[in-house]
Amino acid sequence: MFKTIKEVLRTGNATVKYPFAPLERPQDVRGKPEHNHVKCMVCSACAVACPPNAIQTPLDMREGTKTWSINYGRCVFCGRCEEVCPSKAIRLGTEFELAVMTKEDMEELCVYHLQACTQCGSHFAPAKQVAYVARILAQGKDTNTAAQKLEYAKVCPKCKQKYDVQRLMEQSKEEGEWLC
Repeated sequence: MFKTIKEVLRTGNATVKYPFAPLERPQDVRGKPEHNHVKCMVCSACAVACPPNAIQTPLDMREGTKTWSINYGRCVFCGRCEEVCPSKAIRLGTEFELAVMTKEDMEELCVYHLQACTQCGSHFAPAKQVAYVARILAQGKDTNTAAQKLEYAKVCPKCKQKYDVQRLMEQSKEEGEWLC
């Protein structure tokens, strides 16, 4: 026994004082995913890429909302969500201590509103995605067509399809051709 104590005194303590003292973490440690709701466009790329389905993006057409949620109890900290996010709204943090008192505390939610169609009023896409497209279209050089494109971005696919069919019919009448 004295031999062991002598060896411990010579080499030093090999254990860490972890719960009572902060644990030094490596620089590239994978902690829990941190979601930035301001940057998020609700594209659902993270939900598609998540292997354990920890990230969900259910759509509620009646309420006109899309909910982004993550269950940290299911998350395996693989980092796929961070890799596929086009707006860099998710990044793996350094926090790894996820002890909670209730199961509900393991879940994070964020609700986003859907864009209503300017023609028919139905919801069709997250408003943040439409705003992103509008910002890109506004960078055009011709302000008249940029304004038209901006309004066209706020129209649902069904109304766009009706508009396109009407436009094609008008063009074919003008040219004397009939579509069958």
